[in-house]
Amino acid sequence: MPIISIPKLNKLNLFQQFFCNILEMKKIILLLTLSSFFFSCSDNGFNNKNPYLPNYTFTIDVNMDLPTYSNLLTPINAIYYPNQGIGRGLFIFNTGSGYVAFDATCPNQTLSSCSTMNFKKLDPVDLLKIDKTTVVCSCDGAEYSLFSGQSTGKQYPLKQYRVEVRGNVLRVSN
Repeated sequence: MPIISIPKLNKLNLFQQFFCNILEMKKIILLLTLSSFFFSCSDNGFNNKNPYLPNYTFTIDVNMDLPTYSNLLTPINAIYYPNQGIGRGLFIFNTGSGYVAFDATCPNQTLSSCSTMNFKKLDPVDLLKIDKTTVVCSCDGAEYSLFSGQSTGKQYPLKQYRVEVRGNVLRVSN
């Protein structure tokens, strides 16, 4: 009958194996943690894919301490900021619970002379009476809510931009 020799395990060998196992587990935990950061990134739900509207990169700062933009400090109020976004301008709106910014280009029309949006006029005679919660496309008369950017029966909503609040300064960007 053959004799089988079993190597003796000493305390040093067991400690080395235990220490190596802990290092391997730390590597795995670190890898899982880092991968969760990569996969948990968010784009804040913005979807600016619209075949009628190109994507131009821009960033503007709007100082609400200036008289031109101080209306934004009042809830349910908006301003028109010209020559930004696609070039027609932006509507920046205080919803009462935050700020949103939309492009002033009609989202369901090709770029043309009539595709610039305007605030909804409440009185055709008195041009100062406007609804600052609704914008209207000059091409087709479609009305869009500045609360949601949506228009009933239209395929594309208003093109929305990111808004960051930094004290009394709003940073709007694409």
